[in-house]
Amino acid sequence: MDPIALRRARARRHRPLGRMLAVRVLGVLGILLVLSIVVFAMLHLAPGDLVKNLLGNRPASPEAIAAIRARYHLDEPMPVQYLQWLGGALSGDFGESIRLQTPVVEAIADRVGITLALAGLAFVLALAVAIPLGVQSAVHAGGLLDRAASALGIVGLSAPTFAVGLLLLYAFAYYLPVFPVYGAGDGGLDTLHHLVLPAATLALGLGAIVLKLTRAAMLRELDADYVTAARARGISDATTHRIALRNAAIPIVTGASLVLTFLVGGTVLAETTYALPGLGTLLQDSVLYKDLPVVQALTLLVAAVIAVIALLADLVYLLLDPRVRAKGVSV
Repeated sequence: MDPIALRRARARRHRPLGRMLAVRVLGVLGILLVLSIVVFAMLHLAPGDLVKNLLGNRPASPEAIAAIRARYHLDEPMPVQYLQWLGGALSGDFGESIRLQTPVVEAIADRVGITLALAGLAFVLALAVAIPLGVQSAVHAGGLLDRAASALGIVGLSAPTFAVGLLLLYAFAYYLPVFPVYGAGDGGLDTLHHLVLPAATLALGLGAIVLKLTRAAMLRELDADYVTAARARGISDATTHRIALRNAAIPIVTGASLVLTFLVGGTVLAETTYALPGLGTLLQDSVLYKDLPVVQALTLLVAAVIAVIALLADLVYLLLDPRVRAKGVSV
């Protein structure tokens, strides 16, 4: 084929993907803008006074109160405050934490490592257990393993995170002192040791979702005609199951992406239960204190990460299913 024609054909194939990425990025930017306005307005309308939070029970003169309001631009109209914050955020400056008296970027950077480690460990645990268990549950549908997996899924979906955390703390930190009760440890393996129970707490509920989706997707594929034909040709069960699992990958990837997006915002309860100094506890304390710069930055960070995860899931669809690539990318 002529090289020019080949390049044009490749460009035509990649054009739908480029349009999808452009539309998604613009959509994410619009969502972040709307979300920042909503969060800014809600925090300003919420009960409580930031000046009183800073001063506590100490008596203060009107001059001191006016100075504090001027320092944090509280004496200006709310739209002006928002535009000032937005201008700084667009340049990478999210302001200073009112509660911690440190730059917001620095406050987040100090805690993001714990949250990422917790979410990553919980995600790996959930997938490592749920996908194989879901596959075997579908293969042996109606058997003892399937009933046990269904019972585990029901428990994982119905049990609140804090209740599971307290139960695991009592069982494996108090009654059987195998794991620490609280804290993040001193780094390295010690931190990993401290994160096992919190990660297991999150993985139970998240794995239940992936387990249900994996079982349903595998049951549908195992009932397909191509599986019957493969078995009739004498193809081994292991090979047939691998083929079915690949065809069931899209709903499983969907479930995994949903789990990951929940993990981004679902670490608050786990970090609170186990007293972990992560982004979840930072967000909780900042909301209670009305630390607007930190809440704004964390909210936008969580929303951006969720949007990126959803976009990556769409890209994985293209890699897994040639039918999606053949039809083009829907925008």
